[in-house]
Amino acid sequence: MTEFTNIADATDLAGAIATGRISSDAALDAARGRAGAMADLGAVTWMADTVPAAEDGPFAGVPTLAKDLGGPFAGIPMRAGSVALARMKGLSDSDLAARFRAAGFRVFGATTVPEFGLSLSSEPAVGPVCRNPLDPTRIAGGSSGGAAAAVAAGIVPLAHATDAGGSIRVPAACCGLVGLKPTRGAVPGGPGFGNHLGGIATEFAITRTIRDARALWPCLTGQARGPFPDPVQRAERPGLKIGLLTDAKGIDPDRAEAVTRAAALLAEAGHKIIEIPAQALTAIRRASARAFERIVSVNLAGLVATGLDPDQTEPLTQAFIDRGLTMSAVDLWSTLDQSVQATHKLWQVFDRIDVLLTPMLATAPPALGSFPMDHRDCATQIERIDAFAPFAALANVTGAPALTLPVGADAQGLPLPVQLIGPMGSDLQLLGLGATIEAADQWHHPIAMFGAPS
Repeated sequence: MTEFTNIADATDLAGAIATGRISSDAALDAARGRAGAMADLGAVTWMADTVPAAEDGPFAGVPTLAKDLGGPFAGIPMRAGSVALARMKGLSDSDLAARFRAAGFRVFGATTVPEFGLSLSSEPAVGPVCRNPLDPTRIAGGSSGGAAAAVAAGIVPLAHATDAGGSIRVPAACCGLVGLKPTRGAVPGGPGFGNHLGGIATEFAITRTIRDARALWPCLTGQARGPFPDPVQRAERPGLKIGLLTDAKGIDPDRAEAVTRAAALLAEAGHKIIEIPAQALTAIRRASARAFERIVSVNLAGLVATGLDPDQTEPLTQAFIDRGLTMSAVDLWSTLDQSVQATHKLWQVFDRIDVLLTPMLATAPPALGSFPMDHRDCATQIERIDAFAPFAALANVTGAPALTLPVGADAQGLPLPVQLIGPMGSDLQLLGLGATIEAADQWHHPIAMFGAPS
C-alpha cells in the first residue's frame, strides 16, 4: 500500500486526501480492510455497510470510529458493551457527533468497551475481547480500549473516546498514544448522553500525535464552528511552574523514572520544576474514588428506571445497580459536596503551580483478565482501578483537564506514559507542554498507519 507511506497521523492523511494523493474512498477501504484483517484484536465491534462521503472540514475524508458508549452517532448502533441493550442504530447525532462529521470525518463503525464502562479493560461478556496491539496478551485499557487499540493498530489515525475515570487516558497510556481529557464543559455533552455522569465524564478522542489533538480541539469545542462559545483558555507561555509529584506509592521504577525524565525535558525548555509531595493529593484521590463509585451506581440505577433489565447485565454491573438503587439522597448529596471540596483542594494546589506532572499508570498493562467483572465486589473493582491509574479519576471529579503521552519505552518495548493535569481552561497549555515532550522523540510507535510493524 505504497500510497499510504509516510502517513503518521490524521493530519498527514487529511493532507494526502486534500492534495489527491489518496482518495477518501481508498482511505476508508484501507481502514475497513485493516479492521477486518485484525478482527482477532477485538478493537472494532461493528462496521457499517455504507458510509456517507465528506467533502469539507480540516479532516475531510479521514476515516474514524465511534466509541460504543457516549453521545450517539446517527446510524451507529451503541449498546455500551451490554447484551441488555439492543443493538439499535442511533437516529440522530449528538452535538459532538455532528462536530466530528462537520470536521470531515467518515465514521464507519463502533469500538469495543467493557459493559457500561465499569472496567479498565475492554473485555465485555458480549464480546469481543479487546487486546493491546503492542502485546496481544495484555489489556488495551478501558473503557475506550477499542478506540485505543484501533488507533495503535493503525486501523484509524484517531478515534472518538470518553473519559469518566481515566477512560481516555488509561487506554492511550496502555497503547502508546496521546489522550486528552478536556476541561469540564469545553466539549458539548448532549443531547443523548444524560448529564455526563454528573459532570465527571467528558468526550474527545484518542490520537497518535499532539498535533492531531490540537487540530481536533477547535473542531469539537466550537472554536471552528457550532453554536457554543469558545472556551476560555490559558495561553501557552514560557517559564511555567511545573509541579513534579514525588513519593508516589506503588509506581514501578520505570514509570516513576519516566515522570522524572519528562520533568527534565520541561526544565530544559525553560520551565521551573517544583516538587509536590504525593500526600498533597491523598484527600482528593479518596474523594474522587468515592464519587466515581457512587455516581456511576446511581446512573445505572436510573437506567433501570427507564427499562434496563439488570438480570441481563454482568454480575459486577448488577452490584453497581443494586448499590445505586439502595443509595439514599443524603449519601448522594454528601458525595457531591465532597466532590466540590476536592475541586477546591485541587485549586489550592494550583495556587502554587501552573501544571501538575504525575505518573499515568502504576505498572505496565497487565494480562487480559486482570479486571474481571464476573463478581459483585464494587469496592475491589474501585481498588483495582485506583491501584493501576492512581491519579486518573481526580481530574474527572474536579473537572480539570488532563493529558497523557508516552515518554520512551521499557525493556519490553512497552510505552512509559506520564500525565499532565492543569486547572480548568488550561487544555491548550497542556497540549503545548505535551508537544515539548513529544518533540524529544522519546517514543516511536512501532506499528505504522495502515501497514505492518516498522
